[in-house]
Amino acid sequence: MSAFIVETLIKILILVLVFSFLGGFATYIERKILAFFQRRLGPSYVGPWGLFQVIADGIKLFSKEDILPQNANKIIFTIAPVIAMMSAFVSMAPIPFFGNFMIFGYEIRPIISDINIGLLFFLAMGSVGIYAPLLAGLSSSSKYSLIGAARAAIQLLSFEVVSTLTILAPLMIVGSLSLVEINNYQSGGILNWLVFKQPLAFLLFLIASYAELNRTPFDLLEHEAEIVAGYATEYSGLKWGMFFLAEYAHLFAFCFVISLIFFGGFNPLWIIPGGIAIILKVCFFVFLSMWARATFPHVRPDQLMYMCWKIMMPLALLNILITSIAILL
Repeated sequence: MSAFIVETLIKILILVLVFSFLGGFATYIERKILAFFQRRLGPSYVGPWGLFQVIADGIKLFSKEDILPQNANKIIFTIAPVIAMMSAFVSMAPIPFFGNFMIFGYEIRPIISDINIGLLFFLAMGSVGIYAPLLAGLSSSSKYSLIGAARAAIQLLSFEVVSTLTILAPLMIVGSLSLVEINNYQSGGILNWLVFKQPLAFLLFLIASYAELNRTPFDLLEHEAEIVAGYATEYSGLKWGMFFLAEYAHLFAFCFVISLIFFGGFNPLWIIPGGIAIILKVCFFVFLSMWARATFPHVRPDQLMYMCWKIMMPLALLNILITSIAILL
C-alpha cells in the first residue's frame, strides 16, 4: 500500500512538472507558428532561435509586481487562478498517457487513476474550471472583469453541454467511460479508430473543445483585440500567468483525450510504437489549434451562441439518434 502511495505521488509530481513546462514552452511554439503564418520572425533575440524567451517570460512573471485592486475580495481574487490550475491538472488523473512499460522489472502504468468513469471525471473536473474566470470577475471589483466573467460563464457552459452530448455517441459504441477501455477498443488497427465510425462526433467535439479552451477564434473570455483582458483585467504577474498556464495545460489534456477517443490512443501505428504514436497525434492537434488561431477571424458573441445552440446542438442530438438506430439494427 505504501509503495502504491509513493508511486502515485511521484506520478502527480511528474505530471505537474512536465505539463507546467509544456504549458510554458507552448507559448514559444505558438509564437513561432503564428510568426511563420504571418511572415515574421517571432522570438529570435533571447538565446538560439529565441528559445530562452520562455525563461525570460518566466522570470518576468515571477518578479513582476503582484497588484491587488483596492476594493477586491482579496481571498477569492487570489484563489481564482489556483482553481484554474487545479482544474486543469486534476482532470488529467484518468488519462492514460502511454501504455504500460517495465523499469527494472517493475511495471509502470502512466496513469494516476484508472477509474471506470474516467471520461466523465475528465469532463466534470474540466467544467469546474468555470469557477476560475467567474470568481475572478466577481471578486475584482471591476465592471470590465464582471462583463468578462459573464461572457466566460455563457461560453463555457454552452459548449460543455455540446461536448458532453457529442461524446455520447462514441460511448454508445464502446460501452465504457474508461479511457483505457476506449483505447483498447481501437487496438485492432487504424480501421478500428472511432473517427471513421463517428466523424461528426469528432468534428463537433474538436470545435467544442477549442471553444471551451478559449482558443481563437472563440477567445471571447479575454479577447486579445480588446483594450481590457476580460475576467483577467485586474490580474498581473504570477496570478495572471497561472490562468494561461492552466489554459495550455488543459489544451494538452484535451489533445490527449481526443487522440485516445478517436485516433487509436497509444496503440501502435504500423511500425511506430504506441508511445511515440500518441505523442505525434497530440502534437498534431496542438499544432491544429495554433493553425486555427492563425487562420480564422474572431467571431462575435451572438455568432458563437448561434453556432453552439442552433447548429452544433441539433447535429449532436441527430448523431446520437442515428447511432442508437444503427446499434439497434
